[in-house]
Amino acid sequence: MRPDDGSIRRLRPDCPEPVRRAVMKQGWWDLAYLHWRYDPDEVARLLPDGLEVDTFDGGAWVGLVPFSMRGIGVPRLPAVPWLGSFPEVNVRTYVIRNGIPGVWFFSLDVNRLLPALVARAAYRLPYCWGSASNAMSGHSLVSSVSRRWPDRGPSTRTVVVPGEEISEQSPLEVFLTARWGLYSRGYGRSLMYAPVDHPRWVLHRARAVTVDDSLVVAAGLPAPTGEPHCMFSPGVPVRVGLPRRVTW
Repeated sequence: MRPDDGSIRRLRPDCPEPVRRAVMKQGWWDLAYLHWRYDPDEVARLLPDGLEVDTFDGGAWVGLVPFSMRGIGVPRLPAVPWLGSFPEVNVRTYVIRNGIPGVWFFSLDVNRLLPALVARAAYRLPYCWGSASNAMSGHSLVSSVSRRWPDRGPSTRTVVVPGEEISEQSPLEVFLTARWGLYSRGYGRSLMYAPVDHPRWVLHRARAVTVDDSLVVAAGLPAPTGEPHCMFSPGVPVRVGLPRRVTW
């Protein structure tokens, strides 16, 4: 199985083009990827004009991704204490515009209100605030969210058990993880695009033993069905570039 469009030329486990001018550094640690296959039309109706669903084997993929954000700061300066580290759970899909693939976030839930407000303003990302946690407990990664703002009620709880390291990543595993930029809504009819770079993901096979989630439905999608495609990573340090406005 392979991606169904030209994005395969840019989807490699290693970053094809490092960020030239990083404006932010951060770490994504203790991360789980839980993905379900969706009808592309179900996902496309939620995207803004100018973006297309990036598909693999004819399907769109929606991810529920818990991790620990740590060490947010400006390159070459110390990380921001306390406010720069927090758990996050995001709901995402994969998109493409003019041959450039990226991530589209439906929601990003954190337990720090100020970073959520800053990210909404600077990167136009749909950050949400509430209680959140993400931590290893024995041999399991246990993650949870209970949203309080801007709406109250959506929640998630997942328990993922990591397994053996993936020595050779499959085309699907590359498709789901090798994303070197993110799209968000701009002002008016514009979109924003921010490049990212980081070392190659170290991925492990994983098993989701608990998935109790309403974040995906809160994003406007049908509830996921079946067992998720599940992976774990100890994480990577990340550099984020300045978002730029793109129009069509």
